[in-house]
Amino acid sequence: MIQDVVDSLLHEPNTQWVVLSTMLLGISSGVLGCFALLKKQSLIGDAVAHAALPGICMAYMLAGEKLLLVLLIGATATGLLATYLIQLITATTRIKKDAAICMVLSVFFGVGIVLLSRITQQAEGNKSGLDHFIFGQAAAMTRFDVYTMAGVAAGLIFISCLLFKEWKLLIFDADFAKNSGMPIGLLETLFSTLLVMTVVIGIQGVGVILMAALLIIPAISARFWTDQLGWMVVVSGAIGAASGAAGALISTIRTGLATGPLIVVTAAAFFGVSFIFGRKRSLVQKLTAHRIGTKHVKEESA
Repeated sequence: MIQDVVDSLLHEPNTQWVVLSTMLLGISSGVLGCFALLKKQSLIGDAVAHAALPGICMAYMLAGEKLLLVLLIGATATGLLATYLIQLITATTRIKKDAAICMVLSVFFGVGIVLLSRITQQAEGNKSGLDHFIFGQAAAMTRFDVYTMAGVAAGLIFISCLLFKEWKLLIFDADFAKNSGMPIGLLETLFSTLLVMTVVIGIQGVGVILMAALLIIPAISARFWTDQLGWMVVVSGAIGAASGAAGALISTIRTGLATGPLIVVTAAAFFGVSFIFGRKRSLVQKLTAHRIGTKHVKEESA
């Protein structure tokens, strides 16, 4: 299997592009996931991913064929609509945010499944490949799909680097940011838009069900290695890149294996290692501290 992976990487251009694009997707997911985690918006990514499905289906029905750019526009539209609906519900009612997210997620995903069933019942529907958006299938992507995904992911990483200081200040000292004249509303809207775009471009590779995992697991794993936001973003991006590359590579050389679950399983493995061996609040660190504390107590009482 290792020889197959090496041969595929060295001699198949399509595999190289798919791995590169999923690496960029993993980096952008890891970077934006850190800010989403610290802003306590982890579940927003899950809602957006599920809400993208009806947008994809409606875009396909309008276009009459699978045009990735059109599908992404549709997914972005319903993803943003879901985000604003959650904000509207929580701002105008007494419904808690988690309940609003659960409701919007379920309704949009239900509509998406109905539309997808309708499409697959049509004569050309079974050949549309839209079912790959459920669990993701990197091997099914065309070269144009890969170029689009890689280009957008690279743009998201670039914008995130440009706005790093502003978002950092917004997370840790929102009052100072507001009093210093920063455009809080514009920065919040821009962050939500970039978060939606990250989820949307990853849907074909990871799938609507599991895209939220790629957004959050690398960020949570990075918390076990550092308390500094800058390093957390770097570690999270690295874990996302490694997870995306490994999942896409295995999926590409082994036909029939969905990319999304493989990427998530890889990310979960990184989380397990971080949870046990991380430098901050890991299991080994806690057990070591407990053993040292117990030893000191015994020495003092002796």
